[in-house]
Amino acid sequence: MQGKCSPKVYRLQKELADEAELLKAVADIHRMRILATLARAEGDVCVCDLNASLPLLQPTVSHHLKILKDAGLVTSERRGTWVYHRLKADARSRLESILDLILPQRIMA
Repeated sequence: MQGKCSPKVYRLQKELADEAELLKAVADIHRMRILATLARAEGDVCVCDLNASLPLLQPTVSHHLKILKDAGLVTSERRGTWVYHRLKADARSRLESILDLILPQRIMA
């Protein structure tokens, strides 16, 4: 690694700062469980289905979904009075790219 004045290090620090917000959204056990449920679902999932599998009240589940949606990991669609949620197609690749940024392959060997 180069010294403090290195543009390469500065660029990395900026990228890490940007990605830290995404990691903050994932850094909660309930949001991890929501992501895992959505990733394994065969289609869209209603809050009522998530609520049944989590020890949380419906407003709290909705709050966690909003955080994941604001982070760009989840998308939602209203159908009548119900809102259905699903994992965005690029959610996994976005999280993998953060790990690649933090832990490049060459240092893993």
